[in-house]
Amino acid sequence: MVEIEPIHNEAKNQSISIDLGIKTFAVMSDGTKAEGPKYSALDRKIRKLQKKLARQPKDSKHRNLTRIRIAKLHNQIADTRKDFLHKLSTKVVSENQAIILEDLNVSEMVKNRKLALVISLQGWREFRTFCEAKSEKFGRDFRAINRWEPTSQICSECEYKWGKLDLKVRSVRCFNCGAEHDRDENAAKNTAHCK
Repeated sequence: MVEIEPIHNEAKNQSISIDLGIKTFAVMSDGTKAEGPKYSALDRKIRKLQKKLARQPKDSKHRNLTRIRIAKLHNQIADTRKDFLHKLSTKVVSENQAIILEDLNVSEMVKNRKLALVISLQGWREFRTFCEAKSEKFGRDFRAINRWEPTSQICSECEYKWGKLDLKVRSVRCFNCGAEHDRDENAAKNTAHCK
């Protein structure tokens, strides 16, 4: 067994909390947003080739070539996602002393048939794994909050609870203090206060 000493370098910020989402991959408590790569064009190509594959006779040379093209496109998506997740996790961990992330129940979320493909392409679990490993390497504090915390249902200014919001609702005005919030930014700020 080999023990690796954590790399200690100074963080610019004390802490950051992150809200992961579908439209914007990550919204940080400081207001910065990280847009994930768009996979829709590659996904369309894959679906088109899969239809072509279904029509081709088994054991034919063309079917095998189509199968290889599909595999290459899947690899391209995986490589693009991994590159993005590595770069973002390295930036987040190197700049912050404490990283607070929400623990998402991805296996439950993919049961929503409308969002299943988009969710599975995001790589939230992979991002969490990278952040945890890099936090250990850089000597940072990593924390994942309980998935049942109602981070998007509470005002980050006055802690008034307004309840569940439809996913289409992207900005909220607090009934209590009147503060205007971006839904994801508000959730990221609330993530920082969760135990």
